[in-house]
Amino acid sequence: MKLTSSLYLAAISASLITFGAPVHAEPLKIAVAGPMSGSVAQYGDMVKAGVLTAIDQVNANGGANGNKIDVVFMDDACEPKQAVAVANKIVSQGIKYVIGHLCSGSSIPASDIYENEGIVMITPSATAPQLTEGKKRKFIFRTIGRDDQQGPAAAQYIIMKVKPRKVAVLHDKQSYGQGIASSVKKDLEAAKIPVVIFEGINAGDSDYSAIITKLKSQGVDFVYFGGYHPEMGLLLRQAREQGVKAQFMGPEGVGNKDVTAIAGPASEGMLVTLPADFSTDPANAGVMKAFADKKRDANGPFQMPAYAAIKIIADSVSGAKSTDPTKVAEYMHQHTFDTPIGKVSYDAQGDLKAFRFVVYKWHQDATKTAAN
Repeated sequence: MKLTSSLYLAAISASLITFGAPVHAEPLKIAVAGPMSGSVAQYGDMVKAGVLTAIDQVNANGGANGNKIDVVFMDDACEPKQAVAVANKIVSQGIKYVIGHLCSGSSIPASDIYENEGIVMITPSATAPQLTEGKKRKFIFRTIGRDDQQGPAAAQYIIMKVKPRKVAVLHDKQSYGQGIASSVKKDLEAAKIPVVIFEGINAGDSDYSAIITKLKSQGVDFVYFGGYHPEMGLLLRQAREQGVKAQFMGPEGVGNKDVTAIAGPASEGMLVTLPADFSTDPANAGVMKAFADKKRDANGPFQMPAYAAIKIIADSVSGAKSTDPTKVAEYMHQHTFDTPIGKVSYDAQGDLKAFRFVVYKWHQDATKTAAN
């Protein structure tokens, strides 16, 4: 029997679909939500670099199960109210995958929206336990450890290596800063290290002389600050100007070259907990070349976790053979992933089963070395 040309083409098309031949796939749209402006926009830049480099690699290799990845960047300025507005915008645009948010205070309210709407969210930087603790989470994940992993790492170093006489634990009154400061305080007190000051400061202030006066009057020889680099930079500079010689330490939120821009020579010797330096892992040589080829900086705490987040989504879409976020989230909970931050597997809450924080000593030229 002869077929007309149009019938013939229709028959061929039907057979291709029937037997699973590749057809054109819709792009997989992923939103990146975080501070693209404001005082901690540098962290947004780090995440951008990791996300874009990973997307380049995934798309060059055929995409996620044949779906090329498109990205849209959305600015929450690390403000909780703005983060909620961004999350609702993502919902209204029908986007089903989010990298972010970056700050814990923004991530927590936004995550409630994503969980309710069945949108997969992976934060490469929000460390507050409240994001996942005590909640039934199917769609919320991290590619970074929690404060109750980072805090003990800092406390153990203080207890075993520094052995201070009097400690001040300060924080910025925000979810991230206060949470990790409280974790450090708890472990120090359990080890009988005297915490003589536990106090919050106002983020964004320009004069911290009142708290610095308290440090002097109490004879504090070690200060732990939970918060971000703008406040740490000012604390360091103003403390040194007022003759305070105490050693300072902070979490990954202070590990930014701009802390040196603010504090200058006073940043020398600051201790900071950061994710392990994944850029030096020989297994990541190809990833580092990909960053370098695009003239993107890979040397920061959040580039590799952001890269890993894209890779996990792409691998899960391919593994689940679906872009349905429910199926992808189920796949993420059930599998282990090879990423630039090592092998990643998740517990029931979407937290990493393991993550390593390392203590570094910061230098006034904005470099760091592993602390002894």
